[in-house]
Amino acid sequence: MHWINKALGIVTLVVLYSSPVSATTAAAGVPARSELDTYTLWRAQAAHTLGMRHDSASLATAAALTFVGAPWRTKAEVARAATSAVDYAARASDLAPDNAAITWLRLHLCANAIACDTRDAATTMRWVDADNAAAWLPTLAAAQKDRDALQVDRILTDMAQGRRFDIYGNLTTVMMFDALHRARSSLPARYAASDLTRLTEAIGVAGAAIVPSFSPLINACRDTASPERRETCVKLSKIMQRGDAVMTQLVGFAIERRLTAADSKEQKGLDERRRLLEWRVSSANMADTPLLPWLRNARARMRLAKMRALPREEDVCIALLREHGLPLEPPEDHP
Repeated sequence: MHWINKALGIVTLVVLYSSPVSATTAAAGVPARSELDTYTLWRAQAAHTLGMRHDSASLATAAALTFVGAPWRTKAEVARAATSAVDYAARASDLAPDNAAITWLRLHLCANAIACDTRDAATTMRWVDADNAAAWLPTLAAAQKDRDALQVDRILTDMAQGRRFDIYGNLTTVMMFDALHRARSSLPARYAASDLTRLTEAIGVAGAAIVPSFSPLINACRDTASPERRETCVKLSKIMQRGDAVMTQLVGFAIERRLTAADSKEQKGLDERRRLLEWRVSSANMADTPLLPWLRNARARMRLAKMRALPREEDVCIALLREHGLPLEPPEDHP
């Protein structure tokens, strides 16, 4: 699994031109030592403003901004923020009951709030997107925590019946960008003020708010004493390899690799597909980084347009490579 950590630097499709904190606070003339404090305050103000609006996208964005918050919060502050985030997400879900991205956000935030019972949110998620195996993750985590092997097997079997394994990263990012753009006149003047910083903020916050812990799934598929569980985990891993998030795909490769004979043809094929995915992500990001600062907002808008049209991160990378006239596969001498 060590290569998952190695790949984390290329997993999130961030517009790697600058961080929203450094870009925005530098423009405002804020000293470097206070950049993070200032940006965190602006983000909190934005969350409050969006939380006062009455549309689902604004409330969902407020939920994500509130959940992310400041990194130095106390445990009590984190717990209060998580509760507030769940409340925003629940209100957004009530306004858009068929929106899978908002439903997933609500489920994931609930799973990270101490006093939140995920059962209702998980049931709703499975109703809204019955083919999404990821909807079972919080239920699996609870079964793992209870050391209930029979329940774990049942949940894994249900997950393996899914057709997709999605966490709606592109959909959530686009939704947040649009919400921030619509409310821009009411937000702090220096907060996410350009298309570049707005998209960068949306990608970063969305990633922090919706990417689940895969540990319960990895641990469940590590314990494959029975042939039935092994077969189920292999089937599930293949679904994950087609997921809408690069991180999901990487975990899917890792699970199947562990369940495949060492140095086998199947394992070599898995390694080749993983390397292809990593190469596409890194190459697309490098190709899409403009050298001229005044082109950055335009490039951000072009990337956003692709994210709006394509729900899978890898498909966005492929579209970017094609746009720049670059090959979709690495050269033969690529390690």
